[in-house]
Amino acid sequence: MSDPNVYLTTAVAALAGLAMLTFAALNGWRGWLQLKQQQLRLEGDLHHAAPVAPSASARIEIADLKERIRKLEAIASGVDL
Repeated sequence: MSDPNVYLTTAVAALAGLAMLTFAALNGWRGWLQLKQQQLRLEGDLHHAAPVAPSASARIEIADLKERIRKLEAIASGVDL
């Protein structure tokens, strides 16, 4: 086990393995950055889109929720309905 070639071979193999892991991690990092850039670009496009009017069912639901909130506030303040 005192042969220098064994130590040299082990060191080269370890260095090659480390290089492969580093390369894989770098590729993953670049892919993640690209994904985040696409998400930000898509989010920016959504903010510049024309506003969409709520549908009738959404307006009814919002009105219902407002009515519930009004009733809860009345109950909290002690007013009988």
